[in-house]
Amino acid sequence: QVQLVESGGGSVQAGGSLNLSCAASGRTFYNIGWFRQAPGREREFISLIDKTGDGTGYTDSVKGRFTISRDNAKNTVNLQMNSLKPEDTAVYYCAASTSTLSTKVSSYEYWGQGTQVTVST
Repeated sequence: QVQLVESGGGSVQAGGSLNLSCAASGRTFYNIGWFRQAPGREREFISLIDKTGDGTGYTDSVKGRFTISRDNAKNTVNLQMNSLKPEDTAVYYCAASTSTLSTKVSSYEYWGQGTQVTVST
């Protein structure tokens, strides 16, 4: 079992920054993905990082603005979000996969409760 808790969400103006954190407990050797879901839209992939932290990936809309990293000693994965845009507004979720490294929602077995990010103009 893996328990995930996101934190760091909030409200910022366009161009601002937020740093989301995903704290994990339980079984800890896993791949982590960040996803987001805006009202009326499907949950979408944002970024991922593999078990060692050496492999990362991003969806095109956040490349160059978001950076994912992990500290396995602290069992945390961070998502640094810079140059935020109103279209980044959504509930952000971290998720854990004990096997595959994937951009698909269905590949992740464990999910956090989500944290709201609101970007205003």
